[in-house]
Amino acid sequence: MDLFWRTLKAVVIGLIVLAALIFLPAGTLVYWQGWAFIVVFSLSTNAIGVYLALTDPALLERRMKAGPSAETRPAQKIIITLAFIALILMLVVSAFDHRFSWSQVPAWLAILGNALVALGLMIDLRVFRENSYGASTIERMEGQSVISTGPYALVRHPMYLGVLVMVLGTPLALGSWWGLLPAACTLPILMLRIRDEETMLRSELEGYEAYTREVRYRLVPGIW
Repeated sequence: MDLFWRTLKAVVIGLIVLAALIFLPAGTLVYWQGWAFIVVFSLSTNAIGVYLALTDPALLERRMKAGPSAETRPAQKIIITLAFIALILMLVVSAFDHRFSWSQVPAWLAILGNALVALGLMIDLRVFRENSYGASTIERMEGQSVISTGPYALVRHPMYLGVLVMVLGTPLALGSWWGLLPAACTLPILMLRIRDEETMLRSELEGYEAYTREVRYRLVPGIW
């Protein structure tokens, strides 16, 4: 029950913050792209939360431990801070774009953006089904072993691939071209996070070095 109430509290606070970051800079509640994005994002993340609560509450507990203060590696504290700034800017710039009509995104593309948001989160759900150690922080956990099945057979960090798909879909879902600029900043940030994470995994997780020889690509199949 303690986990349930903490999760519910996080959901409510998260929705309030998300709505504030979208509708305050937009200057209006008459913003169907904003409402559609919140519905799609909330339904997808809550579906993941319910699934983990029913099947893997330990992983849900680990996922709730997030943010710069939760990271144990100094580099990751900086990287996560930069990631949060980029994501906040992505939402705010997209909302200002709507307010001042800087760009025009057709409705069908906004719908496609929402589809990418849902797809990215469902990729992460598939990762969680395969890997019970998919925490929000970078650390070696007791009992952790190398996972090479499912999405891990395609890329070494499929969770970040899901994040990338979701992030690229978000500005489109909010009806903004300009929001893609801060969204694009998440790619080098993810790359920095992956490089530091792999430094830790190579030295602390048995079998990871051999796994890197079997699965060559870190984030995007055929590219990197």
